[in-house]
Amino acid sequence: MRYIAIMMLFMLVMGATAHQPFFEDVDITSEDPWFVADPTISTAIYATLDGPEDVDYYSFNATRGQTVLLSMVIPQIEGHENFTPMMALMGRGLAPARPPDRVFKPEGYGTMVLMPPVNASVFFEPFTRTSYWTRQRELVKIPADGQYLVAVWDAAGRTGRYVFVIGDREVPGGDLAFPLRIRGYWRPPEEAKQNMSRNVSTPIAQPSPGAAAASICMLLAFLLKRKR
Repeated sequence: MRYIAIMMLFMLVMGATAHQPFFEDVDITSEDPWFVADPTISTAIYATLDGPEDVDYYSFNATRGQTVLLSMVIPQIEGHENFTPMMALMGRGLAPARPPDRVFKPEGYGTMVLMPPVNASVFFEPFTRTSYWTRQRELVKIPADGQYLVAVWDAAGRTGRYVFVIGDREVPGGDLAFPLRIRGYWRPPEEAKQNMSRNVSTPIAQPSPGAAAASICMLLAFLLKRKR
């Protein structure tokens, strides 16, 4: 009974995020891209471009005619106001364009470059009480069966945090430690600090102290104590 209650609690908390969140614990590369098992399920990867030449890669399998949401938001961290990473979808059946030389494109793949909007809006996430600048958001119709690759990079070599979102079907899941880890993600990486603007007029939203995480810990402690 104790474990059922714990799992139900975690499912409730993760469901409140409206997507399955994960963190980039190791650098995502072309040799080892982040594989998304189901591109229809809303999945958010909290990642970082941590060097001027860094390119992150995500892969997924899709079928012809399937519609897949590809999106990106930027956390409202100081110095990220003008952080606008590029995003490209690569796969068979797409136009025979090619991304910059530092972006790996498999042989025979075409490319669709998703440009960031000129004017970004602000998105507020109520569960973590954090705010984000919206960037790319595109519903892509898949042209052929097969594996697709998404590359994320910054054309100017800027570094910083971003959230890559794929899929729009809400299914509970993701990193169970997400409520405990989100505050650490909100600290800018050392490279991003070099790009901070000293004349910031936009208020920067900071995450809450983790009220949801505290509630989880308190309930877990209560459940464990009762069973002793």
